[in-house]
Amino acid sequence: MKSPTALNKRGTKVELDGYTFDSVKEANFYRWYVKDCGLRYEIHPKYVLQPLLELPRRDDLRVSQISYKPDFVIYKDNRIAHVYDVKNSFGIYGIDSSVKLRFKLFAIKYGIPVEAVVVRKHDFKVIAQGITKQRKPTQPLVCDNLQYDWIEATNL
Repeated sequence: MKSPTALNKRGTKVELDGYTFDSVKEANFYRWYVKDCGLRYEIHPKYVLQPLLELPRRDDLRVSQISYKPDFVIYKDNRIAHVYDVKNSFGIYGIDSSVKLRFKLFAIKYGIPVEAVVVRKHDFKVIAQGITKQRKPTQPLVCDNLQYDWIEATNL
């Protein structure tokens, strides 16, 4: 039996406003919260967390780069305010160990944690990931708009 991972739980692709979303929940998060939030945003921007590395003594051996594409990046006052990754849950079915590592590497390099989001019909649950003061999955921040500071999604 395969162990549960985020990779074997992919949703159906959804086209909306010229964007391709990885799931209905991701498209709904865009439609309900991001699209008309009044802030600048990017959808699926690529961030290089670790560049391609050539190994010593061999020009033909390299270590692949590590990159990450968050679902949404929200800007406020020309600075990153939120980095969102829409998930089905906060458990291992939604966030596996490789995803957790990318979240940590992103926070280290860019100085802001990724916020995992679980979308519901009238609100969304959010927990900042890859930090030491992380909320418990049973105690997420519940929001109905993007007008909050990411620090509220921590356990401080």
